[in-house]
Amino acid sequence: MKNLEGKVAVVTGGGSGIGRELALACAREGMNVVLADVDVKGMDETGQLIGSALKVRCDVSRAAEVENLALETYDRFGAAHLLFNNAGVAVSGPTWTTTLEEWEWVLGVNLMGVVHGIRTFVPRMLAQGGECHVVSTASAAGLISVPGSSVYCVSKHGVVTMSECLKHELRRAKASIGVSVLCPAYVKTGIVDSTRNRPPELAKDNPLGAPYREGVRKAVESGRLSAAEVAKLTLDAVKADRFYVIPHAKMKAHVETRLQDIVQEREPTDVTP
Repeated sequence: MKNLEGKVAVVTGGGSGIGRELALACAREGMNVVLADVDVKGMDETGQLIGSALKVRCDVSRAAEVENLALETYDRFGAAHLLFNNAGVAVSGPTWTTTLEEWEWVLGVNLMGVVHGIRTFVPRMLAQGGECHVVSTASAAGLISVPGSSVYCVSKHGVVTMSECLKHELRRAKASIGVSVLCPAYVKTGIVDSTRNRPPELAKDNPLGAPYREGVRKAVESGRLSAAEVAKLTLDAVKADRFYVIPHAKMKAHVETRLQDIVQEREPTDVTP
């Protein structure tokens, strides 16, 4: 998809962070933008920055709401060419004290949100024909294992392997749909405050999570790449039809260490500071 002008981009998690910057980057390319988020206020702010966008309140953990997102997109524009499965949340703490509510919330948004996006939009893309692309936001935590982040890592590892499977399947189907998986490390976004949108019935926190959350907060605040820079790198990858998008090049050494741990059947290396 080298020419994006006039095409339609759907961005989940478009109310803030990387999602907002992806939406802005698409608008600068002349694309029609569809924003989806549970954060209506944030989505409205993104829409104001763009100037014109279709805004749909959408909890991606719910299949029916993602289906509604597709219906509204196709009703307005008749097509969807670029899908960003970007909505994401995070929790922290030891695995053995992680609450069931945390598992349900994070896997619902981070993993099932991508499942719903693919199941809802890819069949429509296949039917409409022409060049399309699916970008799912995973994380460096989808390539390595981070102590205190097992729930998040499980969800993001799932997004990586799902994206790899999707790439293989679409290639076998000879479809003109590209696939990319975005795996950033720490970026200055509001993900550490994602509990602001957490359903009250899933609010039970890990009792030992506070020190881990503080460590993540400090790491995010010290992130060297901005969300806007990550968005630009991602659109570049779409245009080049590049699958892996790893904005923080230093992460590749940690990924290699993990792969060697597996190949050599040795104890896993803790590569985190």
